[in-house]
Amino acid sequence: MSMKERKADIVIIGGSTGGCAAALSAAKSGCHVIMTEETKWIGGQLTNQAVPPDEHRWIEQFGCTRSYRTFRNKVKNYYLSHFPVTETARNTPQFNPGNAIVSRISHEPRVALAVLQEMLAPFIHSGRVIILTETKAVRAEKDGDDIKVVEVEHTPTKEKTVLTAPYFLDATDCGDLLPLAEVEYVTGAESQKDTGEPHARQGEADPMDMQAITHCFALDYIEGKDFTIQKPEQYDFWRDYQAPFWPNKQLDWTGVSPVTLDPITYGFFKEEGKFSLWEYRRLIDKSLFQKGVYEGDISLINWPQNDYWLGPVIDVSEEEKSKHLDGAKQLSLSLLYWMQTEAPRPDGKQGYRGLRLRPDVVGTTDGLAMYPYIRESRRIKAEFTVLEQHISTDVRGENGAEVFHDSVGVGCYRIDLHPSTGLTSFVDISSLPFQIPLGSLIPVRVNNLLPASKNIGVTHITNGCYRLHPVEWNVGEVSGYLAAYCVKHGYKPRQVRNDERLLKEFQSQLEKEGIELSWPVIHAV
Repeated sequence: MSMKERKADIVIIGGSTGGCAAALSAAKSGCHVIMTEETKWIGGQLTNQAVPPDEHRWIEQFGCTRSYRTFRNKVKNYYLSHFPVTETARNTPQFNPGNAIVSRISHEPRVALAVLQEMLAPFIHSGRVIILTETKAVRAEKDGDDIKVVEVEHTPTKEKTVLTAPYFLDATDCGDLLPLAEVEYVTGAESQKDTGEPHARQGEADPMDMQAITHCFALDYIEGKDFTIQKPEQYDFWRDYQAPFWPNKQLDWTGVSPVTLDPITYGFFKEEGKFSLWEYRRLIDKSLFQKGVYEGDISLINWPQNDYWLGPVIDVSEEEKSKHLDGAKQLSLSLLYWMQTEAPRPDGKQGYRGLRLRPDVVGTTDGLAMYPYIRESRRIKAEFTVLEQHISTDVRGENGAEVFHDSVGVGCYRIDLHPSTGLTSFVDISSLPFQIPLGSLIPVRVNNLLPASKNIGVTHITNGCYRLHPVEWNVGEVSGYLAAYCVKHGYKPRQVRNDERLLKEFQSQLEKEGIELSWPVIHAV
């Protein structure tokens, strides 16, 4: 039996946040698109990883693409249109469904999914965009420096399909297409001698030293009820585990301040003088909705206590990968069990048995997100790599971030690295509002592959601020526009970057599509 074959103008491997943005821009440009997604939900960080957006303080006014702002507004309107919201909340200009500490538009992942599906609907219904869920790339064929086909497999049925296109985008969260297509890439922590970055690794580079992953989950709390889960298999290990760089056991209210690395004791719910973990990434603040709509607040658990750093899941054997993926799940379930049974409370009691796991919120049966939160991907070896020296406040001072002549977008976030598999603690340092250089999206050799997620030309250090939702969206959106531009005009991406006329023409198109290429004069973060 011959293998099924599908053709498109652009094939996007991975339905991540960046992948969805790429599908939108490519389809809007008139291209036929096939996008695959490993899980049942498209959307990546926003949906199947269940992480509400991490954003900068000016996001409501500027500093993101027009389509990302459309996404944010549609999320707000979804609640305002479909839910009985209180009048006070309805009249709040910056309505934030979760009233989260860390996010200005904290919301349930299934709402993000609904909004993304709505934004893509005209192109899906017209047949211009085809989405293949529960499908992953398993093989690629090349001719010299060009990818010719990518073979994908539908995981439930094992049915394979050959996808052909002039352009392929890697929008997976781990950069999974790069090794299959023999695209040069980097993983882990570079060394100071290689990059000159002040916070890079001393000594030799370590490709296996990658940021922690986190298997997120959602909870609500119903006082007086008992929703205690079965004791997790690895609970005894995690209850006693303490990393060499951590001030206490991992299952504890005491952690590390990411900026100073001093010990910090968190509060769970609101406690005087303490940072509330419950409000940190809260998805739903029930007080914003009419009485009885929600039994309790819903909070997303993506905390230091369930960061998993005992080993990487990229470029290891399938057995090793499975061990660490399972370990991350066990850590998250152990954290929940500890909170339900042993966590110290301000009233002197132990445990909050009314904490209820919410599988419906994340679309799974076990209550854990469909996919772990991946902070650090394989990264292409690019024509240009963004270094700490380009964006660091300490290095650049009053000069602002490096100005890139080939800017294709902007972003803003502190350089924020979580503990890593090399057993190193946080790196959390000030950065300046930055640009996204087109050179960081161009592989050094392969002609027809573009990165569309966290896999651009950044380092272990600069990934710390280029990995957040609005930046990933911007990267994916630009990759979609660039691939479409090249399909239409017959250029290669590196030609567009290195020909001044083509670059200006492409940048002008991006600006017309609502992509900001530079910042106003603002301060560091």
